[in-house]
Amino acid sequence: MDSFQQLLLRRRSIRKFTDELLTPDQTRTILEAALLSPTSKNGHSWEFIAVEDKEMLTRLSQCKPNSASLIAGAALAVVVLGNPLVSDAWIEDGSIAAINMQLQAEDLGLGSCWVQVRNRYYSDRLTAGDYMNDLLGVPMPLEVLCVVAFGVKEKERPAADLESLPWEKVHIGTYRTEEE
Repeated sequence: MDSFQQLLLRRRSIRKFTDELLTPDQTRTILEAALLSPTSKNGHSWEFIAVEDKEMLTRLSQCKPNSASLIAGAALAVVVLGNPLVSDAWIEDGSIAAINMQLQAEDLGLGSCWVQVRNRYYSDRLTAGDYMNDLLGVPMPLEVLCVVAFGVKEKERPAADLESLPWEKVHIGTYRTEEE
């Protein structure tokens, strides 16, 4: 990448991957990006489960019917967990780790996609997080925030366009609408 901004422009959510596996170095580099992420009060309230087994990836992809199926086609999925007893900012800590991994993947030329789990449902009676806890043996008090799927991109997506940024969402000094 030429610059951090170029990395940000190129990083797009990728939902289709080739069958190519990641190298051990690629997987390690992605996980290092998670472990290097900042946390509130340096509490490291996050933990991670790295999954490369195809059968388990398929089972993970069923955590949310119809909207997590992309996980089955990934070479790697990282389940991001947080411990609310370590930090009340566990959601923020895990979110930072997740995007760090996604940016690292893009820097390696790999694709990634965030799959939200927290506050989502597997069925009318079971949350996606409870499904994951049962499937992966996640102990209390850890909670699943998301799954980030990684793999070799089936095809490149166009980079984001600086000219189409929603600047109307930025307010300088105070919150003002255009009508004011």
